[in-house]
Amino acid sequence: MSEQNQYTEDNIRSLDWKEHIRMRPGMYIGKLGDGSSPDDGIYILVKEVLDNCIDEFAMGAGKTIEVTIRDRTVTVRDYGRGIPLGKVVDVVSKMNTGGKYDSKAFQKSVGLNGVGTKAVNALSDYFRVESVRDDKQKAAEFSAGNLILEEDIIDTTKRKGTKVTFTPDETIFKNYKFRFEYIIKMVKNYCYLNNGLTIIFNGEKYYSENGLKDLLEATINVEDLEYPIIHLKEGDIEIALTHSKTQYSEEYHSFVNGQNTTQGGTHLAAYREAIVKTIREFYNKSFEASDVRKSIVTAISIKVMEPVFESQTKTKLGSTDMGSEPGTPSVRTFVNDFVKTKLDNYLHKNPATSDALLRKILQAERERKELSGIRKLATDRAKKANLHNKKLRDCRAHLPDTKNPKNLESTLFITEGDSASGSITKSRDVNTQAVFSLRGKPLNSYGMSKKIVYENEEFNLLQAALDIEDGLEKLRYNNIVIATDADVDGMHIRLLLITFFLQFFPELIKEGHLYILQTPLFRVRNKKETIYCYSDEERKDAIEKLKPKPEITRFKGLGEISPDEFKNFIGETIRLDPIMMDKNTSIEQLLSFYMGKNTPDRQEFIIKNLKVELDVIEKV
Repeated sequence: MSEQNQYTEDNIRSLDWKEHIRMRPGMYIGKLGDGSSPDDGIYILVKEVLDNCIDEFAMGAGKTIEVTIRDRTVTVRDYGRGIPLGKVVDVVSKMNTGGKYDSKAFQKSVGLNGVGTKAVNALSDYFRVESVRDDKQKAAEFSAGNLILEEDIIDTTKRKGTKVTFTPDETIFKNYKFRFEYIIKMVKNYCYLNNGLTIIFNGEKYYSENGLKDLLEATINVEDLEYPIIHLKEGDIEIALTHSKTQYSEEYHSFVNGQNTTQGGTHLAAYREAIVKTIREFYNKSFEASDVRKSIVTAISIKVMEPVFESQTKTKLGSTDMGSEPGTPSVRTFVNDFVKTKLDNYLHKNPATSDALLRKILQAERERKELSGIRKLATDRAKKANLHNKKLRDCRAHLPDTKNPKNLESTLFITEGDSASGSITKSRDVNTQAVFSLRGKPLNSYGMSKKIVYENEEFNLLQAALDIEDGLEKLRYNNIVIATDADVDGMHIRLLLITFFLQFFPELIKEGHLYILQTPLFRVRNKKETIYCYSDEERKDAIEKLKPKPEITRFKGLGEISPDEFKNFIGETIRLDPIMMDKNTSIEQLLSFYMGKNTPDRQEFIIKNLKVELDVIEKV
């Protein structure tokens, strides 16, 4: 046996807690990322610290939480009871150590496994924890989980509570940047789910009077409501629901014990089932489930005793029962009974709402029947196209014999032209990255009906590749990345694709799945070093760094970047710009302005705001 294949006692090693977290961070915080996605690791770190503050609020200790982010440093301060001073170091540096194991009051908490702040500590270049209680203060500082300073207990006049400051380690989170839009959404969700809680983020105050009703009002404009939001709440469950006048697909916001379960779980499955069952019984009609749920915008929050989630990041509930005590109902029964009783009563008491809901369902039924023929032909056409693999070069994560593809972080690049498609295809990670190649510019779909999605080959095949015909439940890729040249034509294609998604699948954008791929405009190199530059400013800095006179190459399009080089831009160091929606702007207004008739207002806006980083002069 060769020496390198020998297996002896020397091959066995034990890692301490911080080494294991730093070596396998994905086990504790999911993916790493650079902050371009809402579920990237840096936001999980913030959430883990905030979860502890929320648990204090739930215990009746402290009604205000302060969050500050300056550059890359996060500070979270609550006014709860404060960590017992003799355990300040242990709580943030010893696995399976915490107060929630010893209190029934914490059984409806999110953080029950004693890992959260330890992961934050281990994955931070700098971490400081301060606890104040009984007019005393204890503080400690760490770096990469290693204790570097432990202060003595001192007298203080500060208000009681806990303050955590940390800077994520950039050797683990490469080129990361906090996007405040994601933090604000997280903060708002905490407020929606905790009446009476105030969170101050970078000086801005957030508070909610009406829970999930406020969440939906922030999600959908009043003029887009088919009927007033139905808001029902009792004990450990709260729901809010309405239907959109313009949105085609279903939109769900689900929470368990204050955790945003973005992947749903047993409670959301039960809720979707309960809505259909209750409405069928109320109208005494066997509606198709898809007709009942089409265009629905809704939210559900439940509290479960000692919840079981499918991962440390807690994005999907796995619990089948509301608790472990004998006689505790199943999640399915609990949710179904609540919806059946409360929603049925509401519809009986509010005939205007029940009439509007019925009209919406009947409209969905008519549209489905009208589309049924063309939909079948389009589906058959998409299947044949995929078999011949003309437009979609799929990844192994989604091959029929692949187990648990949903557990893999997968990406679909939507490219323009054969050259760009070829470069990405040759340089991609075939396990998790797929490529969809466009032929020319997509159709401007603004103002068109869903029928166009099936009649237009590009849109039909793209919809089939994503598997989003009936909503995001079967979405095949976590990230959809528009990869076009950074010139006028490429930007036009981006706009047309964004229009398509906004028109027919806006929840894809609302849930943070759509991105723009940033690729370098310049390559600056000498014999020793190569620097890729994404802006003219970076180019100037690179020239300054690589004196004297380095070789400078401008990439005019993605097709000019060789496959070997492209690996640098779609791997670990990928740069993505997320497409985000301003909740205060309606989709209809947005599309009308940008994609409607060429009004003087739009011309003036384009003239003032058009910025092309290449040396391209565009006549408007």
